[in-house]
Amino acid sequence: MSQGILAGYPLGNIKVTLYDGSYHPVDSNEMAFKIAASTGFKKGAEQASPVLLEPIMDMRITVPDAYMGDVMGDLNSKRGRILGMEPTPDHKLQVIQAQAPMSEVQKYVIDLKAMTQGRGKFTMTIDHYEEVPTKIAEKIIAERKA
Repeated sequence: MSQGILAGYPLGNIKVTLYDGSYHPVDSNEMAFKIAASTGFKKGAEQASPVLLEPIMDMRITVPDAYMGDVMGDLNSKRGRILGMEPTPDHKLQVIQAQAPMSEVQKYVIDLKAMTQGRGKFTMTIDHYEEVPTKIAEKIIAERKA
């Protein structure tokens, strides 16, 4: 489970039920059971149609009104979803609520400073995991196998 079958990433949220097994006093030992369990798990995992998951970040971005379009366009280009916008209490800034994959926003601080001339700020926390889009998953799997 620590080295998944698709790209070597750990497997999660797994439930395994063993229905039958046998023991033979001559051939049965701890190593034989470990090998049988590993082989059975690998075959079962391959048949279960596994998918790659990526962490999705919950973002709260505060920017001046003048930069709203640039920031929203940038988020869309990073596979982000805009969940809402609201002005700050003093109506001088806008707060954008969004979600985006962690892989796309790891260096967001640099991008936001460049877009807003250092006037934007943001916070982000992990929210949930979602399936990686097929084309990106294929690329990741190919790179890991190479």
